[in-house]
Amino acid sequence: MIRSHVLICGGTGCTSSGSQNIRAHLEKELEAKGLAEEIKVVQTGCFGLCALGPIMIVYPEGTFYSRVTDEDVTEIVEEHLLKGRVVERLVYNDGAGKEVVEEHVASSLNDTNFYRSQKRVALRNCGVINPEVIDEYIARDGYMALAKILTEKTEPAQIVDTLLASGLRGRGGAGFPTGLKWKFAMGYHDDQKYVACNADEGDPGAFMDRSILEGDPHAVLEAMTIAGYTVGATQGYIYVRAEYPIAVQRLRIAINQAREYGLLGDDILGTGFKFDIDLRLGAGAFVCGEETALMTSIEGNRGEPRPRPPFPAEKGLFGKPSLLNNVETYANIPQILLNGADWFASMGTEKSKGTKVFALGGKITNTGLVEVPMGMPLRQVIEEIGGGIPGGKKFKAAQTGGPSGGCIPASLIDTPLDYESMAAIGSIVGSGGLIVMDETDCMVDIAKFFLEFTVEESCGKCAPCRIGTKRIYEMLEKITEGKGTLEDIDTLEDLCNHVKTNSLCGLGQTAPNPVLSTLKYFRDEYIAHVVDKTCPAGVCKSLLKYVIDPDKCRGCTACARVCPAGAISGKVREPHVIDTLKCIKCGACIEKCKFDAIYKK
Repeated sequence: MIRSHVLICGGTGCTSSGSQNIRAHLEKELEAKGLAEEIKVVQTGCFGLCALGPIMIVYPEGTFYSRVTDEDVTEIVEEHLLKGRVVERLVYNDGAGKEVVEEHVASSLNDTNFYRSQKRVALRNCGVINPEVIDEYIARDGYMALAKILTEKTEPAQIVDTLLASGLRGRGGAGFPTGLKWKFAMGYHDDQKYVACNADEGDPGAFMDRSILEGDPHAVLEAMTIAGYTVGATQGYIYVRAEYPIAVQRLRIAINQAREYGLLGDDILGTGFKFDIDLRLGAGAFVCGEETALMTSIEGNRGEPRPRPPFPAEKGLFGKPSLLNNVETYANIPQILLNGADWFASMGTEKSKGTKVFALGGKITNTGLVEVPMGMPLRQVIEEIGGGIPGGKKFKAAQTGGPSGGCIPASLIDTPLDYESMAAIGSIVGSGGLIVMDETDCMVDIAKFFLEFTVEESCGKCAPCRIGTKRIYEMLEKITEGKGTLEDIDTLEDLCNHVKTNSLCGLGQTAPNPVLSTLKYFRDEYIAHVVDKTCPAGVCKSLLKYVIDPDKCRGCTACARVCPAGAISGKVREPHVIDTLKCIKCGACIEKCKFDAIYKK
């Protein structure tokens, strides 16, 4: 008789923090205490609060333990699971109220600030089920949408109409209406058609799709099978980057289980419908997130985009009509078909329906995955769900959409997170990366960081992207080194617009966005770099000077002893000075000074 379930996060974040060792230790302790038949240990996907791993939740109480160590496991087993006494020091309390600790349990994750405003649709099973057990997915209405469609012989056009009415738009970045894409693919006929899934998540700081695949892989398989039935395809491919080993492993397990249960293969659920799915591993090329480049890579060729038209719906994989959506888009579809278009459309805004998953990172207290209704103000995500900026720093900007997106300044922190509102201020929702920055971040340096990434990831097929992004990066480098001019700023802006207009695919067309948005909202920082030869945030090393405040310096010589360049001099118990010509700006002196006497200017 099972009296308790202990859920342990098995996502990449918690795994890197040692959750697998925690699980093994827990199972060993339960066996030693004779509790193995009473306590069931469940490995789940990501809970979302990545900064708090390893995470352990004990049900039915709902006690939420965070940052669990091997030593803590023994205490949890002895005190909580054996004697029924919660280990209070490990109970998570995000400031939602002292009652969380006083009552000894977090009765629901929804009681925390992090979860209270979230609405989990794509992530509904992540952190809830064991993703390696198909029965647990089925117990949560898994494969019900597929079974209903096949057994009732639902017309494909009816499925498309439901998706159109729901307002679901592609969650991979472009936001194209999903139902319309399916309708296009359904309209072309050939002896072979394909369904593909883009799991080649390449944005720096983005891990939404990875977490869905790790925590709920069957949702994607079910949706792809429904897509195959709708558009008339018999073969599906999931293009997933090889750097996601846990996701790849769980996809393989899920595919094999679905085949064993008759949910993939030649005669699905005895209805005569044939559809199967195979994996293709990507080598980490960012450009392969573009649909035609992805399909070219699946075909075994170098991942390069192709001119459009023809679009993949007409001529895609192996020259055949093909449908491509990303992981998060597919994860929504079974729930839409089960609950109805009106249910999904009731969330979000008039033109941006449903929810969106964001990977919240950077200078934020609660880093992790969040899923919120479209249109939620950025302020609410940062201050309520994210817990605000740590260290008493001020919010400066948020970068959305990764290398393809733009920076949102503090003055626009109340902007709704939806497609139209973001486009209006020069940014994008994108795939869902949301990097928070504070006053210590240099916006010129941020733009340079993203351009360096796109320069490396450009496939080189078209000159505007291959040459243009390199020239943009070189100009940004010139400015951050204090060698730029006001004319360079104007030239930079013109070049960005040229690359944006003339590049072949989405990579080049969006690569200038970080530069254009920072020029729009933080132009004063560019001017400071080229006119005043200073970096207001104190980031760009070429423009920094390290100075010792004589009123604070105690002459302890600690800074001089640690300086690798011998740039600091002075007598014992007397103020020291830094030779700026010798200083290599490594920052070792600041770290060593106990009196806060050294600063950058």
